[in-house]
Amino acid sequence: MTTQTAPVEAGSPAPTAAVIPAVYGASERPPRGDYDRSGQVKADYTCPQNYAAYTDADHDTYRRLYKRQSALLPGLACDEFIAALPSLGLEERIPRFDDINGRLFKATGWEVVAVPGLIPEVPFFTLLANRKFPVTDWIRTPAEFDYIVEPDIFHDMFGHVPLLFDPVFADHMQAYGAGGLKAHGLGACEQLSRLYWYTIEFGLMRQRGQVRAYGAGILSSSGELAYAVTSGEPQRIALDLLRAMRTRYKIDSYQQTYFVIDSFKQLFDMTAPDFTPLYAQLKTMEELSANAVSPGDVVIHTGN
Repeated sequence: MTTQTAPVEAGSPAPTAAVIPAVYGASERPPRGDYDRSGQVKADYTCPQNYAAYTDADHDTYRRLYKRQSALLPGLACDEFIAALPSLGLEERIPRFDDINGRLFKATGWEVVAVPGLIPEVPFFTLLANRKFPVTDWIRTPAEFDYIVEPDIFHDMFGHVPLLFDPVFADHMQAYGAGGLKAHGLGACEQLSRLYWYTIEFGLMRQRGQVRAYGAGILSSSGELAYAVTSGEPQRIALDLLRAMRTRYKIDSYQQTYFVIDSFKQLFDMTAPDFTPLYAQLKTMEELSANAVSPGDVVIHTGN
């Protein structure tokens, strides 16, 4: 059964043109996305999905991305993701958010909301805490078919949304949002963002003695999916919260370290306690590089 907690107070934000886009990494160019839209973007960064603005080329890009990525999943993606993927509906065109929400809300009480691009921490955490997942509504160009720096609608929709149909993972995402708001107040967002990166974006899971992917950044990448699960290059270690939150990461290359869980129930239980003592402990600990080897690491083999 899905656990429903009281919503975080967010009010009913009115449209505004004063929203400020989030900056993704070190970049001299402004973040992509139309953050004005003649006042349609609200104070919480949500906006209407302008479905009529998608061109035939946009729909074709989505169709080709979906076809290529779904063909790669068997033997590499976790069972829960493969089972939930058909819930997205149409494969030939960019989905309408309203159609997705009709199925998603019935399944776990979640809904997807459109945003113009990357958004700051507090609005992001607040949306998650209220079981609303922000999906970037623009899609990459054909020239970016194989790689894109910032998340677009394909990454968000294909990579993240299917697992929101899984009750345990859905509860974990809400708890992460609530925890993120607390981390912001404690000045610990950097540490918590690393946990998000190494689990929700680039997490691996053991199933039947083998490693499978559940992180959205892996599942939506044609190259990193096989690399993360079967390559002999990266290190794969059992998830330890302090280890993950001490470990820096790179946004412009395949991961050098992946953290592995045994189930979503394990992930939910590990992250359910109050992190305040962990944040205090982390302040006394040295940060680790993305490829660091720690004496306490429990090494996981792929089994392939």
